Amino acid sequence: MILRLRSGSPADTLEIARALGAALRPGDVVALTGDLGAGKTLFCKGVGEALGIPPDRIVSPTFTIVTEHAGPVPLTHIDVYRLSGAREADEIGMRELLPGDGVCLVEWAEKITELLPTDCIQVTFTISGDDRREIAVDAPDLPGFDEFRARSQRFQSGG
Repeated sequence: MILRLRSGSPADTLEIARALGAALRPGDVVALTGDLGAGKTLFCKGVGEALGIPPDRIVSPTFTIVTEHAGPVPLTHIDVYRLSGAREADEIGMRELLPGDGVCLVEWAEKITELLPTDCIQVTFTISGDDRREIAVDAPDLPGFDEFRARSQRFQSGG
């Protein structure tokens, strides 16, 4: 089931991310896709906050590719923007990071689709205006999906 959400501001995007973060469990992999500036890193800050990681510690890891955050639930934040594709990601050991002991967030996940677990949570961002975003969440096996849907009710069509 795909849940389609509307964000009218960065604050909305953070709230949606916190709601998803509260539903995530160790071993979950979240694949984030969308254009540059669509809100992927901001979303990661919200997920991290829900996992007990201060949002100011989560920055775009574009130059380091992988950042690991210790917390009540460990968070691995991966940004594959600068990689050429799945082959290069596999050569640097990306497969071993997916999934790990905590939650793993992958920005620009479309570049390494073949390395991602088949049951990963897909989050797709579409820019629909200055600060407006459409955020589609496809979470096929997320145990807390009903909780996430309830927490994000006001961002759903008719919500």
